[in-house]
Amino acid sequence: QVQLVESGGGLVQAGGSLRLSCAASGRTFSTYSMGWFRRAPGKEREAVALITTSAGNTYYSASVKGRFTISRDNAKNTVYLQMNSLKPEDTAVYYCAAGQYWSLSFSDYTYWGQGTQVTVSS
Repeated sequence: QVQLVESGGGLVQAGGSLRLSCAASGRTFSTYSMGWFRRAPGKEREAVALITTSAGNTYYSASVKGRFTISRDNAKNTVYLQMNSLKPEDTAVYYCAAGQYWSLSFSDYTYWGQGTQVTVSS
């Protein structure tokens, strides 16, 4: 069982930065691939960034590539999402998720955090 708690969301002006953190409980964090997903109002949930167990591979959606960076610290059981050059269209609830497989599909992720709101004003 893994519990995930996100933090770091908030209100920021366009062009600003935020760093999201996701702290995981349990001793098996390093065995899970981790992902950041987001859901904007009226839109489907989408995979924003993914990272494998050893951080050997990462994935970014086209909409955030070059602006967001996913990283993890297995010693601290934490995954991060550094978000730079934020745009109003990045406004969404951001969720971290843990899964056995590195996948774009949210259904492949077993554990989810409660979400943290990110609002980017123009």
